[in-house]
Amino acid sequence: MAQIDTLLTEARQGATMTVPASWGQGRTVFGGLSAAIMNQAMTSELPDDRKMRVQNAQFIGPLYADEPFKVNVIHMRDGKNVTQIQAQLIQRDQVAVQSMAAFGVDRESNISVPAPCIEVDSPPKKGNWIPQIPKVVPKFFRYIDIRIDDGGYPFTGRKTASYRGWMRFKDAPQQITDAHLITLIDAWPPTVAQQLKRPAPVSTLSWNVEFIHPHPLITGESWLAYHCETRQASNGYAHTFAKIYSESGQMIAVSRQVVTVFDK
Repeated sequence: MAQIDTLLTEARQGATMTVPASWGQGRTVFGGLSAAIMNQAMTSELPDDRKMRVQNAQFIGPLYADEPFKVNVIHMRDGKNVTQIQAQLIQRDQVAVQSMAAFGVDRESNISVPAPCIEVDSPPKKGNWIPQIPKVVPKFFRYIDIRIDDGGYPFTGRKTASYRGWMRFKDAPQQITDAHLITLIDAWPPTVAQQLKRPAPVSTLSWNVEFIHPHPLITGESWLAYHCETRQASNGYAHTFAKIYSESGQMIAVSRQVVTVFDK
């Protein structure tokens, strides 16, 4: 069993969890995994097969690795069509990360606007991410394969502020759930980090991810295409927008992030 599967299995209301340092990102647990843990905990509370439509995550403070934290899930409303749930990861008696998500049933409607499809190149055979360099490359990249087709590595002084490429797990999970997709989508570095000429703290403040339904089945071996651009950046903050596609070019999700940059 892939390690991420083991961690997600533990994610339940009231659970006390500890994430190993191998999933670290600087001084904290990788934010994509934190959001995935909350997603899994919220999903386990659903009364039926309601699909996740949107999840917002607020990264309030550090969630430290190798240190226990508690998972807290609150039902905000259980309606006929939509369930809205809040999740918190609490450590040292403080909320470190918080999410709100909406899960909705499929309903009959006269409105139907298909998601755009794109032409994509053949999925890569392997990634091209830089190897593990202590204190430079986040540790969690040992679990995720990244292939950059357009854009640069962080802290290389590039003029570009966008990414195009591919992602998947190095150790294929038994199945790909929404929580797995959330983990992958957040694995990419902030688009503006490549413009910096030397390492500096760059972190996500707020993240909004929406899943498109229906979408094709994603397997543990599948690559996902990632296209992300910077909408605006100034005064220490950046706004990014990403689209995620299947190997066949069908849209899977859209992602929006507000990123903080501490380069001065």
